[in-house]
Amino acid sequence: MEMENVLRPATAVCAVLILTLLAAWLLDLLLRQADARHTETPLWGLLRRCGPPFRLVLATAALQAAYRPARLLPGHAAAVGHVLTLVQIASTAWLLVRIATAVVDSAYARYAASAPDDPRVRRVRTQVTLIQRALTAVAVLVAAAAMLLTFPAMRTVGASVLASAGVLGIVAGIAAQASLGNLFAGLQIAFGDTVRIGDTVVVDKEWGKVEEITLTFLVVRTWDERRITMPVSYFTSKPYENWSRGGAQMTGTVFWHLDHSAPVALMRDKLAELLKDIPEWDGRTGGLAVTDTTPNTILVRAVVTAKDADDLWTLRCAVRERLITWLAAEHPYALPRVTTAEAPPRA
Repeated sequence: MEMENVLRPATAVCAVLILTLLAAWLLDLLLRQADARHTETPLWGLLRRCGPPFRLVLATAALQAAYRPARLLPGHAAAVGHVLTLVQIASTAWLLVRIATAVVDSAYARYAASAPDDPRVRRVRTQVTLIQRALTAVAVLVAAAAMLLTFPAMRTVGASVLASAGVLGIVAGIAAQASLGNLFAGLQIAFGDTVRIGDTVVVDKEWGKVEEITLTFLVVRTWDERRITMPVSYFTSKPYENWSRGGAQMTGTVFWHLDHSAPVALMRDKLAELLKDIPEWDGRTGGLAVTDTTPNTILVRAVVTAKDADDLWTLRCAVRERLITWLAAEHPYALPRVTTAEAPPRA
């Protein structure tokens, strides 16, 4: 009898494990075949990420059906059933989040592959990211609430909480005013298209690219690889520069302080020659003119264009360096000089 009490639950557990592994292997095989046949969509390959939560859901469901007949911990049957119910709720939420993420990622990947407009793709990416985070948060909250309601004491507390929901809502709204403000600001950014993942922005005199957007904060990666984390409400309440708004193409300037005898016409020709050898130049504009003069120097300005902020910075540095090198080698008289005179002798 004692041997039967050991073998029966052990056999049931082993059968559940074998059934779970076999079903998971069969599902993964079908997904691999579907992914190989339908290469135009990454959905089937992404759904393979659902393997761990699927195995957990299947194993938990099988144990829930078998633990009483198998006499698994018969003295604690209620506790075993309760634990399995909690695991089932959590694993189901995990599986649903993975499935939703796979579907959304697949749709975004197909859209990004077919859409030639980069700003539109980045806008959709921002919206998809925030929608995924919102769905995950909702799934976690619903699963947590469902797990709490499995406890009889919590159902009684839940009735009392619902009776005073109005007062609690007001108190919670006042206490979490800043958090709720960031939450709504995140939704406004997602659907208002004011800033997107990948945009080049200037905030608090710091230049960088938007690397991550959540429902509460936004991360800007600066040119020197620093990360600036800011509340999303900043981007709905304060002015900032978005260099990618309306297109990533940009126009920049390069300045030189030179002597009055500088060969401006030759510099203009040399600039046109240099731009052809710099890959960051997009070919739209490349001009040079004298914009100001002082008693000792003239101010020469070049206007150049590039496809985005990164290329523009590289282009400006290259133009400045190469033109100065050319002037120093071919026309050194054009560089600014300080004129001195011998001091008169003392009387």
